[in-house]
Amino acid sequence: MIKSKIINDPVYGFLTIPSKLVYDLIEHPFVQRLRRIKQLGMSEYVYPGATHSRFHHALGALHLMMNAVFTLRQKGVKITDKEAEALYCGILLHDIGHGPYSHSLEHTLIKNVAHEKVSLMMMEQLNREFKGKLDLCIEIFTDKYKKAYLHQLISGQLDMDRLDYLGRDSFYTGVSEGIIGSERIINMLNVVDDELVVEEKGIYSIEKFIIARRLMYWQVYLHKTVVAADLLLTNTMKRASELARSGVKLNASPILRFFLESHISYKQFTEDPTVLKNFIQLDDSDIFSAIKAWQFEEDKVLALLARNLVQRNLPKMLVSNKPFTDAELKEKQDQVANLYQLKSDEIPYFASMAMIKNDAYKVEKSTSIRILKKSGEVLDVTDASDNYNLKALNQTVKKYYLSFYR
Repeated sequence: MIKSKIINDPVYGFLTIPSKLVYDLIEHPFVQRLRRIKQLGMSEYVYPGATHSRFHHALGALHLMMNAVFTLRQKGVKITDKEAEALYCGILLHDIGHGPYSHSLEHTLIKNVAHEKVSLMMMEQLNREFKGKLDLCIEIFTDKYKKAYLHQLISGQLDMDRLDYLGRDSFYTGVSEGIIGSERIINMLNVVDDELVVEEKGIYSIEKFIIARRLMYWQVYLHKTVVAADLLLTNTMKRASELARSGVKLNASPILRFFLESHISYKQFTEDPTVLKNFIQLDDSDIFSAIKAWQFEEDKVLALLARNLVQRNLPKMLVSNKPFTDAELKEKQDQVANLYQLKSDEIPYFASMAMIKNDAYKVEKSTSIRILKKSGEVLDVTDASDNYNLKALNQTVKKYYLSFYR
């Protein structure tokens, strides 16, 4: 018997839970942990309202998936009850592998281990606990199921994940350019030849979706001050790891200290159960409580980085469409070295340059957005649209930054 639960979501209103299995997954510590991981990492340093969690997002994506299944069934697409429940579980669990501060620290504490891989490991562990009830969910999640369009609903360029996070992140940041017509897009979904498509009358909503995604990346996810905050957080954790691995006993939770002191590889992650066990105990609170304490460490670099982060003293960011020169970097590094009296190996923590890129939409055979014309022809949205700007959005845009203190 399904326990009656209604969740009040500020974006969609009242949400319902579709099955006992989904309810039990929501109650599981793996999913409850998402309450303690911010959806947008350090974006609240720019947008004070952006404090929503991965838990919010998971529930929102689940709600949209339920709407998508209902819509497709109404149009005659055969989705069994087991397939529907597998979709609900898959979208609910798609982000459980995120570490603290989401993307901000994704490759800092553990190198070369994407959150999608960790999510799959955690789903497999949940499957063992739930005695195989997630077999179909994992098959769909890994794109090994016979119906490809089911995977596209979870992971594609028009999946329920993207539809939720664009609207939700827009709501919490107050950046109205990210507002999309998710309800209309879902109502325009259909399936042709085992492929998720959008009916032609929904093409303008898709155009807005693609443009909104591009604008949200530049205005929120890759906003230069958000990048500066992410960089400061990353450098703080890198310095802490460097010290911990050299034998310095830093003030940190036992779980965080485990990752600071270890060189965890992907192989260790998959073969040593201790690593995953420790990872799922790690969340934002471990990180920031440690950073507050590190303000008073003896190491000048770590103390300064931590103090800057706590007090929101972010580095200056220069952004350009072309790479900065080594001479320009050297000038800023000399400036920083003089400002803080740094040794040569300490300077990169306070002055550096790098590249950021924005892919609004990529034409890829397996994940591109396909439009179903009234004639029955199926075209990529860039070919079906009369908006020539969409073809330009298919190009990767690169920008370069020079970060420094003064």
